[in-house]
Amino acid sequence: MTHEQTAIKATYFSIIGNTCLALIKGLAGFFGNSYALVADAIESTTDIFASFLVLFGIKYSNRPADDNHPYGHGRAEPLITFLVVVFLITSATIIAVESIQNIGTPHDLPKPWTLIILAVIIGWKEYSFQMVMKKSIITNSSSLEADAWHHRSDAITSIAAFVGISIALFLGKGYESADDWAALFASLFILYNSYQIFRPALGEIMDEHRYEDLVENIRKESLKVEGILGTEKCFIRKAGMKYHVDLHAIVDATISVKEGHDLAHKLKDTLRSQILELGHVLIHVEPNEE
Repeated sequence: MTHEQTAIKATYFSIIGNTCLALIKGLAGFFGNSYALVADAIESTTDIFASFLVLFGIKYSNRPADDNHPYGHGRAEPLITFLVVVFLITSATIIAVESIQNIGTPHDLPKPWTLIILAVIIGWKEYSFQMVMKKSIITNSSSLEADAWHHRSDAITSIAAFVGISIALFLGKGYESADDWAALFASLFILYNSYQIFRPALGEIMDEHRYEDLVENIRKESLKVEGILGTEKCFIRKAGMKYHVDLHAIVDATISVKEGHDLAHKLKDTLRSQILELGHVLIHVEPNEE
């Protein structure tokens, strides 16, 4: 299975899961007198649309290079991640505003059975986070990582709802708003997660260097190629699921231009065969000055 197929399969998993959970949370919140659960349902609903965006981004970013996009379409993925962050911020704002309004509005205590619903949801969302995050690491997908953090933020809002409802039920009349305070806390956590998702995507757009482990691996594999004496500069930029590399390779100063040219191609082919996540590899030949 290719990285693209793995990412798409994980995204469909998110879409189906979030759709089911949005319905369950919404119904449980309405009939169980829990705004924290309703807030949870709102976030799951925005997660559905966000996952569709991720799906589009993955498919578009994996289009092959063309005349207008010689490096491919990979930069579409962090742009989609930015849109996903907008969805998160929007849902957090809606939840916060509604929570503040409900805190000052008298309402009934949540139903005890809502805690059972929440316990199941928490377990499922944490499993979803672990599964999608694992796929994002395998595929090097920033938008899939954002989708994974959606699951984790959903689990946190569910934990906050569980705590709020438990306090309201345990302390009884006069503490109905504990449920609403939990929803407000959850909205703040969603905002924090939004920044955590936004920051690496911004670094990808700005070609920020964050790939020391990959650089070390490239240098190690380069030295295995006969005729390559060492490496100097190694610049990496990420686009979608691929890493584009500019590498300066040191060769014997006495060899011919053709031999140097052939060595550069051999090094490029070796790196791309040994490190599958590499995209374009540009080799600059440097003569050994010793």
